[in-house]
Amino acid sequence: MYYYRYDSTEVSCCYKYLMFSYNIIFWLAGVAFIAVGFWAWSEKGVLLDLTQVTRLHGFDPVWLVLVVGGVTFILGFAGCVGALRENICLLKFFSGVIGFIFVLELTAAVLAVVFQSQVREWINDFFLASVKGYRDDIDLQNLIDSLQRMNHCCGAQEPNDWDLNVYFSCNGTHLRREKCGVPFSCCITDPADSVLNTQCGYDVRSLQEDPAQTKLTDHIYTKGCIAALEDWLPGNLYTVAIVFIVISLLQMVGIYLARTLISDIEKVNFSY
Repeated sequence: MYYYRYDSTEVSCCYKYLMFSYNIIFWLAGVAFIAVGFWAWSEKGVLLDLTQVTRLHGFDPVWLVLVVGGVTFILGFAGCVGALRENICLLKFFSGVIGFIFVLELTAAVLAVVFQSQVREWINDFFLASVKGYRDDIDLQNLIDSLQRMNHCCGAQEPNDWDLNVYFSCNGTHLRREKCGVPFSCCITDPADSVLNTQCGYDVRSLQEDPAQTKLTDHIYTKGCIAALEDWLPGNLYTVAIVFIVISLLQMVGIYLARTLISDIEKVNFSY
C-alpha cells in the first residue's frame, strides 16, 4: 500500500494576528480621536447648532482631529476585519490607502523643500487668518496661545499683527479693555509667578507710542512666530527627520503585513 503526502498551503497565523494587532491600535486611536472631536464640539455647542461650523472665520482644529480620527478608524477597521476574515479586498484597500498616504507625505516633504518661499507665505496667511478669528473659536484660541507660549513669539511677523483682530486692534472707536493689546500668551512671564495674569497684554502696544514708558520688549515677545519657527527648524532638523522616518517605517510595516497576508490567502485559494 502506498501513501501519498500532499503539501497543504495555509494562511500564516503569525502574519494574520500581527496584522490584527497592528490595526487594533489604529482602530482604537481612531475611536479616541473621533470621541475627542465630538466632545470638543459638544462643549462649544456645535452639535446643538450645526450652522456654527460655517460661521467660523478661522480654522477649527476640531476638523483636523475628526478627519485624522475618521481615516484612522476606517483603516483600522478594514485591517482588522480583513485579517480576521481573510478578506483580500479589505486588505488591498488598507495597503493601498496607507501607500497613498505615504506618497502624499513624501510629496509634501519634497514640495516643502523645493517651494520654501510659497510654504512660508501660506503659513503666514494661515496664521494671520487664525489671529483674525482668535476669539471666534476656543480651540483655535488655545492653539494660538500654545504656539506663542512655546515659541516665545507674538503674531505672525510682529505683535502689530494683532491689529487684524477686532478685540485687540488699536484702530476704531471701540472701548474694549483689550484695545491695542495682545493675548496673555505674548507676555514675558516671571517663573516665580504662581498665578497666570491673563490681563498682562492689555494696552501693552500703546507703550511703543509713548517714549516715556518702558520698552515693549520688557513686557511681551516681539519676535514673530514665523521667524521663531524658522529659527527652531535648523536646530531640530534631526528630530523632525527621525519622526518622519519612524512614521514611514510603521507605514511600511503595515503594507508589508497586508501584502504578505494577501499573498498567503491567494496561494490558499489557488490550491483549491
